Amino acid sequence: MVQELNSCKSKKAALVLEDGTVFLGKGFGAARKLAGEVVFSTSMVGYPEALTDPSYRGQILSLTYPLVGNYGVPPYDLNLGLPLYFESDRIQTQGLIIHELCEEPYHWASTRTLDKWLADENIPGISGVDTRRLTKKLRTHGVMLGIIQVCEEGQELDLDSLLKESQSIPDPNATDLVKEVSVKDPIQYKVDGKYTVALIDCGVKNSIIRNLLRRGINVVRVPYDTPAYEILGYKPDGIFLSNGPGDPKKCVKTVQAAKELVEKLPVMGICLGAQILALSQGGDTYKLKFGHRGANQPVRFKDGRIFITTQNHGFAVDADSLPEGCSVSYTNVNDGTLEGFENRDLDLTTVQFHPEAHGGPMDTEAHFFDDLFRRIS
Repeated sequence: MVQELNSCKSKKAALVLEDGTVFLGKGFGAARKLAGEVVFSTSMVGYPEALTDPSYRGQILSLTYPLVGNYGVPPYDLNLGLPLYFESDRIQTQGLIIHELCEEPYHWASTRTLDKWLADENIPGISGVDTRRLTKKLRTHGVMLGIIQVCEEGQELDLDSLLKESQSIPDPNATDLVKEVSVKDPIQYKVDGKYTVALIDCGVKNSIIRNLLRRGINVVRVPYDTPAYEILGYKPDGIFLSNGPGDPKKCVKTVQAAKELVEKLPVMGICLGAQILALSQGGDTYKLKFGHRGANQPVRFKDGRIFITTQNHGFAVDADSLPEGCSVSYTNVNDGTLEGFENRDLDLTTVQFHPEAHGGPMDTEAHFFDDLFRRIS
């Protein structure tokens, strides 16, 4: 397979945080300016999966691993109608921040460089940033709003203008981000399975759908605001609430549908889906200081076993707010936050992490998805 070599030119770039902190670097990808919530991920690999994960909608992603792009970017191949190497059909982040960009990647599946991919999808990137310093700042202060700008070749940065703009960046979490990433119309994926799951799409990762299909489960993917009676009209054997971006309290219609559905069918949720289910049961959610994003988050199951998980969330469920009948099933080893809860009386179970793993450890894939199969069969 022929790989298109990097054509990254010398372009000035800057990242300006809401507190006025400025990071200068070399631009790549698209020459443009975008704002968003600046967050960091500790994953060493998996940038194609991370950049296309709808849960990153509205965010500028910083990768802590120092060298990025070394295995290039694979093509948008299709597998059962889903891009094979990606979590959606486009880059979802507002921008990318890295320390060093690999300009001559090597991998058998690579067809273009990271620079070319970002340019093709009109997303700005900045390299040469001290990502360790940036990460320490975000861990101390908490995630911050910011602006990333990549200039055209030969163009100068207007830092005074950027600093002024940084004082009034709109918070993406105050908007309906889920509406931007959810499907507009239902999609059915049939594998001639005996059972069917209705998947409420709040920004679902393709790898979640692949996991369901691989286990012989038909999937009906519905928009996030679909009412319960319409979902039940598909006669599903179970309900699945997906991951997604932003504040779960913005998903008012999804919470209402979940409240009705848990009384009728087995229900499972991942990440944002877990938070929505908590709200549907009368629980509460809150914003984490800097979130959990990476492929090395340890969680403790209720039986004492430890799993290493992939995570990507900025909000969490308040364990103390869960009503009677709900119990914590997973806890984050690092900070003690809730990583999953269940209600056996209602056949409801959730996880805050990503058992489908892509990219990351697969410790909990079978543990979670096989349990789902058992519940609906």
